Amino acid sequence: MKSPLRLGMLATMNLSVRLAAISVLAMSVAACGSMTHSVRVEPAASSGSAPRTSAPVPARTQVPGGSYQVVHGDTLYSIAFRNKVDFRDLAQWNNIQAPYTIWPGQVLRLSPAGGSGAKPAAIAAAPVVVPANKPTPAVAPPPPAEPMFEDVPANTADTGKPAPAASAPKPASTGTATPAVPTSTVVPVAGAPTQSPATQPPPPPPAAVAPSPGGTRSQGGVVWRWPADGQLGKRFQSGDAIPGIEVLGKAGDPIRAAADGVVVYSGNGLVGYGELIIIKHSDSFLSAYGHNRKRLVKEGQKVTAGQQIAEMGATGASRDELQFQIRKDGNPVDPLGYLPSK
Repeated sequence: MKSPLRLGMLATMNLSVRLAAISVLAMSVAACGSMTHSVRVEPAASSGSAPRTSAPVPARTQVPGGSYQVVHGDTLYSIAFRNKVDFRDLAQWNNIQAPYTIWPGQVLRLSPAGGSGAKPAAIAAAPVVVPANKPTPAVAPPPPAEPMFEDVPANTADTGKPAPAASAPKPASTGTATPAVPTSTVVPVAGAPTQSPATQPPPPPPAAVAPSPGGTRSQGGVVWRWPADGQLGKRFQSGDAIPGIEVLGKAGDPIRAAADGVVVYSGNGLVGYGELIIIKHSDSFLSAYGHNRKRLVKEGQKVTAGQQIAEMGATGASRDELQFQIRKDGNPVDPLGYLPSK
């Protein structure tokens, strides 16, 4: 039998082991709980956070600097258009991903993080690496061309000189007399005709390329057409506050999409443009239609080239006209360099 003292010691040891196990378990649970709360979870794509990159992409346009507070009716495209920056740059500066959701009261940066935005970001050209001390391979001169047999005239008539007198033919004893071959005549190669071949007519000139139907022009990967039928008024000046062209007409004239695309702004929130529509044709190209009397499309709507999107008017202008712009990578360009000849 075990003594009472030994039983007491065993009971004490068992209690100590149990307490130690409970303590270890409690410490493990506490550690797991603290780890869960200490790990930062980056916001999902829907919250507008973009993945971090090692080096930001240089800005495609002049960097205006400062900030802008979003108001009701703004879109990322209209803010970029107002500040003459590329919408992709504006999205990158503010860690906003497609579909570029913004909300009233949100403050957007108009420059890259850590940059003053006073100067445009220059995109450095990649240096051309020239191998040092690499001998230039000598190019052997082409061998002299050997005269082709076909270049030799088949008879004297081809040379343009009078043919020498031929010797008199010998009378044949029987059958039809065969004329003798002139001594100065070059014997043609076997299989070639004995007479000079008839002069071949020159090949017909290539057919002229017909203009694209419907007055369109493919430029920059986009097929463009005129957005209105009126007379060209003011031409493009890059230094203007509103750099574009003006197409004159009368109130109610149809305004059409200049190319296939998606409407990314339809409103009147940009001062000086009146009722304005902006269409995105590709990541590089946007077109804008200002001073409309009435807008016929809404944001997010897909449109096709030639589809009526508005009625001509004079909102924000002193006369009925269309103020038309094309932006390439956020920079205003001359629309006449993209539209077909009128």
